[in-house]
Amino acid sequence: MPLRYWAIILVLAAGWGSSFFFNEILLRELHPLWVGAGRVTTGALGCWLWLGLRGQARLVPVTVIGHLVVFGLLQYGLPLTIFPLSQQYITSSAAGIINAMTPIMVVLVSHFWPGGERATLLKSFGVASGFFGIVLLAVPSLQGGGESAPLALAFALLAPLSYGLALNYLRIFDGMDRTLLTAWALLVGASVMVPIAATATGAPQISQAETWVALGVIGFVLTAAAFIILFWLIPKVGSTAASTVTFIAPVAALLLGVLVLEETVLPIQYAGLAAIFGGLVFIDGRLFRWSRKDQPLG
Repeated sequence: MPLRYWAIILVLAAGWGSSFFFNEILLRELHPLWVGAGRVTTGALGCWLWLGLRGQARLVPVTVIGHLVVFGLLQYGLPLTIFPLSQQYITSSAAGIINAMTPIMVVLVSHFWPGGERATLLKSFGVASGFFGIVLLAVPSLQGGGESAPLALAFALLAPLSYGLALNYLRIFDGMDRTLLTAWALLVGASVMVPIAATATGAPQISQAETWVALGVIGFVLTAAAFIILFWLIPKVGSTAASTVTFIAPVAALLLGVLVLEETVLPIQYAGLAAIFGGLVFIDGRLFRWSRKDQPLG
């Protein structure tokens, strides 16, 4: 694969890893519900501007609107709100590490999803390793020495679970242009999340320039532009290569949390990150292609 594609993957991963850092900036002035609603809304605006400039904006059949609402909430509205809510009580680095559980949740959900892919022995090891990593991540907090509340860590796991449900639900939209799907999913997600945020907390009050900058970056760049680039990249490099962003993103989140926000990461939590990485390696399977014994369970 050309080096320039690896560079794009690296930039995408670092960008998504930094989203938890930008959440921390937004939380200084915005309620978590508005952090999620703001990201979904600006992301939708960015996607529709792109489609409009390219003359690709178009309607979708009425029959898929209901599915778009479900997918928009599972893929964008819920997880992009769950993380800001949990980051009131956990560090940005912990949130970034938990986000790495997404492929593990995809495997777990797919195993039980009607018509989904059954988990193999290797993937089952990956799921177990991932959850062991979360336990290690939570140990310092359970012992009263961590910066993240245990219940908030557990709550944050709902975000990768939501992603896992969404990526299995995605099968319904086979054949639909992925950028158009993203634009519509973000739009319907925003149409649900904005009224909820406004009803629960009132209109947002933004007085600091850094809040506007963070909102622009996290919405236009890390949501709209990042997904547009990803969908352009996948046909060129394949979904397996593109999935390596999962390995890099938590490292970026951890580095920003430690170096910029001065968060503390204990040795046992690094071990937790290593366990989750190990789980991703099992699920990815490329290191085990020599073995033909990895068969579906059950």
